[in-house]
Amino acid sequence: MTVSFPFHHFAGSHHEVGRQHGAALRQQIAVHLDRLQRRFERQGITIAQAEAAALDYRSSIREVSVGLDEEIHGLAEGAEITLGAAFLLQLRAEVFVQLVGKHGAEQECTTFAILPERGSENRGFVGQNADLPAMYHDLMTVVRVSVDDEPELLMVIPAGQISYIGINNAGLGVFGNYLHCASWRDGFPRYLYTRVALREASVEAAEAALRRLHRASSRNVIMLDAGGTAVDLENTAESMVSIQPAQGFLAHANHYLDPSLQHNESNPWLENSQLRYERLAGSIAAGGTDIAPRDIAEMLRDRSDIGNELSIYPEDDDRGVDEEDRNMTVTSVIAEPGRGQIWVASGPPSRHEYRRFSFADAGEPQQHGTAESVL
Repeated sequence: MTVSFPFHHFAGSHHEVGRQHGAALRQQIAVHLDRLQRRFERQGITIAQAEAAALDYRSSIREVSVGLDEEIHGLAEGAEITLGAAFLLQLRAEVFVQLVGKHGAEQECTTFAILPERGSENRGFVGQNADLPAMYHDLMTVVRVSVDDEPELLMVIPAGQISYIGINNAGLGVFGNYLHCASWRDGFPRYLYTRVALREASVEAAEAALRRLHRASSRNVIMLDAGGTAVDLENTAESMVSIQPAQGFLAHANHYLDPSLQHNESNPWLENSQLRYERLAGSIAAGGTDIAPRDIAEMLRDRSDIGNELSIYPEDDDRGVDEEDRNMTVTSVIAEPGRGQIWVASGPPSRHEYRRFSFADAGEPQQHGTAESVL
């Protein structure tokens, strides 16, 4: 398929960026909230309870960034929703664990970073297959975010969520995976880790910023900068361990790799995560020293082991859950932060082509031009 996600550019103060986001995506945000309401109701939780729980995290966000708090306020204003609903859009994972008492995530995401020493023309790449409940597939959008006096961002997000995965125009890329552990708490929420990191220009500075957080939850963070430095940050709410590249790359799925953190593991799909990790790591290791975006796209299209595939279709999920809760690859992103560009597949990459977006192109998907415009 050649369909690409919609693109939006938001610019100004944090509040104005949030207001523009809310206004531009008001209809999709309403759908997002309706689906969240049904998802919580299937667990016996009302949307009012969920919104109230989300608001409890506001002070933790303001302690780190008044700007992000103002952006969420602007989102509520632009989308014409309650403030509690706007915060819930950022905190669905934390609120689910808090109110339901268990993780709601499935086999969420397979990530990678490839150093310039392994990339074609000495180029570095970072990205992921983003696996979420199927309810998110038609809510995904590409956004260019230009907040006053901060690096410009190019992200892929669900409508109404101000932070997910992407790059900045300082040459940093930030992507992530779900990690299952039992020690979640009040604190700064996991999806906003990306925005904290993307305020920086280097992996070193971004790692330092993330280590300073009083984190609420676990989220593996994988980063690459324009200088060719990469790191994978495994964490719980209380601890964080950095994993350095080996053989010129990093790969990760949804389980702890560092032995010091493995006692925290509570992923019920551990074998699936291990197999996805091994398959992607093996593909990169075998890819030589001239890996190009098209090669990465083929790696991420893997369906060689149905049930443990990298490119997941909703019909692959045989757990008997509601259709909206079926796990699938809602998008796949290959980023080259050093050149300010990303390639985005609008669904499982084995069914969808990748379209290129860049800061230089004013954000419109590139359908013509270079050989790498479409993968």
